[in-house]
Amino acid sequence: MRIINVRQEKISSHYHLISLFLVFLFVIAPLPALAEDAGINALRQVSKAFAKIAEEASPAVVGIKAEKTITSDQPTFRESPFGEQFDPFGDDIFDRFFRWYSPRRRAPQQRKYQQMAQGSGIIVSDDGYILTNNHLVGDAEKVLVKVKESSEVEAKVIGTDPDTDIAVIKIDTKGLNHLEMADSDKLEVGEWVVAIGNPFSLSHTVTAGIVSAKGRSGFRLAEFEDYIQTDAAINPGNSGGPLLNLDGKVVGINTFIISQSGGYMGIGFAIPINIAKFVYQRLVEGGEVERGYLGIYYEELTPETAPTFGLDKDTKGVAIAQVIKDSAAEKAGLKRYDVIVELDGKPVEDGNAFLNRVAMLKPGTTVTIVLLRDGKRKTLTAKLEKRPAQGQAAGTEPETSQKLGFTVNNLTDEYAERLGFEGMSGVLVTSVEADSQAAKKGITAGMLIMEVNREPVKNTKGFDEAIRKAKKDGSVLLLVNDGRYTRFIVLKLGDE
Repeated sequence: MRIINVRQEKISSHYHLISLFLVFLFVIAPLPALAEDAGINALRQVSKAFAKIAEEASPAVVGIKAEKTITSDQPTFRESPFGEQFDPFGDDIFDRFFRWYSPRRRAPQQRKYQQMAQGSGIIVSDDGYILTNNHLVGDAEKVLVKVKESSEVEAKVIGTDPDTDIAVIKIDTKGLNHLEMADSDKLEVGEWVVAIGNPFSLSHTVTAGIVSAKGRSGFRLAEFEDYIQTDAAINPGNSGGPLLNLDGKVVGINTFIISQSGGYMGIGFAIPINIAKFVYQRLVEGGEVERGYLGIYYEELTPETAPTFGLDKDTKGVAIAQVIKDSAAEKAGLKRYDVIVELDGKPVEDGNAFLNRVAMLKPGTTVTIVLLRDGKRKTLTAKLEKRPAQGQAAGTEPETSQKLGFTVNNLTDEYAERLGFEGMSGVLVTSVEADSQAAKKGITAGMLIMEVNREPVKNTKGFDEAIRKAKKDGSVLLLVNDGRYTRFIVLKLGDE
């Protein structure tokens, strides 16, 4: 019979535990060092990823110079290319990513001189098509492009789209390095991104950061806004350059920054590349962008407004405030107080996103709309029409707009709240023609025209009628408000 020595078993167990403990110490002791090495190796990998992106993408990022002739009748030191209409809040908080240079000496009356803008662009095809910003090349008389170390070559402007601030230009060069466009809808907040451009004329500057937010809007810099916000360092000269993901694909086009200093402060914005792809295809195919149009004015539901429609405060959608006569919406049977909650099977939660979705469809497209009418779900179909030119959707007469040099639109509750015009009435200036009489007199986009020849105006129809009456006098007195001050502006209506 085998007899087990209990004491010996205890001693063996004791030594066994000690052995295990020693082995444990042997294994664990190096872990801090191993962890430190692992962290450094991870950083090295991230660093190499950025280096790879810079190496592969930089040859497809170009420097752009845009020139145009300016006629000035006032002393000028340094001016914005398009007046104040690109300074929506009337101060230095917004800085577009380009630099316009003017002679630093006083200019005599009616002096002509050259202005030059500098920015960036993205080569998107091997035969020379380039994406950039409209505010950089839109009004230019001459556009020069520099590809990496090559000499500058003149580019042709294929088309521009002020509504999104996108432009397409082309150089006659083959076999170019070009960048692939990603799906910006899949971009997530917190992702690493890389910006490449020519800030302050420093060619092919590379910076990195993260996506800070998506779907930013309300800046009044373009008709359709859906910006990507990033903290990647971007400065004047980056405009038109790419925002890239870690695969080296373009997710956005850098467009503007919020800054109190005029330089980088960690808040930059890029146009999503999906919007740019839509515009690019239309401009290359036909030279212009045709957009879908439903024909409604609407307000985005909020927890405060939803209950007034008999809906739960958390209901998402857009409430129709006005249906334009003879529009696609009217033909489809949409009515005031309807709340649109779905478009083509996808929920409608954001008013700006809804506008962009409709606009990115071709005229003639049939869409399915699910709405709430008196609390009950109803499904309708609408055949989209072509979106009217900016400023004409609410009835502004083209002849009037052309004569004055600017377009106006009705002041909706949404715009009144956004622009600080609550409790006021008038028509909103939506665009101003460069070098027009209106621009020279200080009229800018975002101004409210309250009176015409001392008579209040409440909508575009009344504005047009007042202007027609004023033609016999050869001039018109406007009472305008820019959000801070109310003042008079006189415009000539006769032939100049």
